[in-house]
Amino acid sequence: MDARTFIAKLDAASELQHITTAVSPTFEVARLIAQHDGQPVLFENLTGFPGWRLAAGYIAQRAHFGRAIGCTIGELISKMSNAVAHPASPPKISEAPCQQVVIGDVDLTRIPIPRYHPLDGGPYITAGVAVIYDPDYGRNLSFHRLMQIGKDRLVGRIVEQRGTHTAWGKTDDGLPMAVCIGLPPHVLLAAAMSPPKGVDEMAVAHALAPTPTVRAKTLPLDIPAEAELVLEGYLTHELATEGPFPDLTGTMDGTRKQPIFHVTTITHRKDPIFHALLPAGLEHKNLMGIPREPTIYAEVSKIVKCTGVRITPAGCSWLHAAVQIIPQGPEDARRAIEAAFRGHTSLKHVVVVDTDVDIHNPADIEWAIATRFQADRDLMILEDQPSSSLDPSARQIPGQKARTTKMGLDATIPWRAAREGYLRVRYDTPSD
Repeated sequence: MDARTFIAKLDAASELQHITTAVSPTFEVARLIAQHDGQPVLFENLTGFPGWRLAAGYIAQRAHFGRAIGCTIGELISKMSNAVAHPASPPKISEAPCQQVVIGDVDLTRIPIPRYHPLDGGPYITAGVAVIYDPDYGRNLSFHRLMQIGKDRLVGRIVEQRGTHTAWGKTDDGLPMAVCIGLPPHVLLAAAMSPPKGVDEMAVAHALAPTPTVRAKTLPLDIPAEAELVLEGYLTHELATEGPFPDLTGTMDGTRKQPIFHVTTITHRKDPIFHALLPAGLEHKNLMGIPREPTIYAEVSKIVKCTGVRITPAGCSWLHAAVQIIPQGPEDARRAIEAAFRGHTSLKHVVVVDTDVDIHNPADIEWAIATRFQADRDLMILEDQPSSSLDPSARQIPGQKARTTKMGLDATIPWRAAREGYLRVRYDTPSD
């Protein structure tokens, strides 16, 4: 289902917050999204932008993804893993909702692009999914924040050596690119995943839920037909300063010289809905963290029976994870820690727990650490490891991957210990 249908279902379930008072996209939208973080919000009266609405938070809960693709929260990892392993070619249609209105006279100032923080370099598109084509690897979908710098220009944070950057480097005149905004939850999830090179994220999305595509109006690209808004153009080789802007960690990212995206055509639905993703909000965290869980699960499962993985929001949904296993030997927890770091190289701290600990409950994880962990016995320290540029405390080396010291905590019941002494007392089961 498309984004507006999903939002309508949230509304029917009394889960959508309607904001009908006049709100400015400059700072006011961000303040109200932050106040409602974790809840779907629909702004119906945007100051200076008649005819537009703005949505936020419709993927702020893990349950939103489950509802969109028809599974429980516990089944998300297997659903994502299966979609990557068995992508399905999406159908092509000739007429699409995202092209109900076609604008050749581009003026980005007519779109309610928010400015989130007073230190921002400018207004930012945060939920835009770029569709590009690499001559060697095919279609690629990915997220890039885009800062508005003119009526038809944005400057994008294009992370080095990843799909868009690699394809851009193969062009002389600029890379054809379509930025799609207001997408269904399952397409957003697929675009946030990192499948092997050559695996089309659009096909991953279609393996999760129906994903029709349409040919862009001016580019040789097939794009999600159900988007609310599409910006067609070229990622040029002209550079401009991008940033500063709040990052996933809730701290300010700096400035860089980045490629300019020249927008040549705009298409959108009638009565369009702009999707604004709050930096470091729960939507942002979900899109960063949830797609990494299957890769950790796969690596841990190679060496021990893994029953669950959770990348935690308090760890910025990037740097911390909890892994649930069924130990079969005294070294299984330590081996699981090492495997988790292989499964997500940006991971900084990992806790391994037993199956009686709820990895989705931070209090449960802390209880396991408090009652089952001893630092002299159960702590692993791995020095000078590959890290994340998102971690402000890591050693940042220009032109190289950041480095950090990583920590693993074995919070499983000590091997060969009497389990009864480590189990939580229950009050909901009557005695015989």
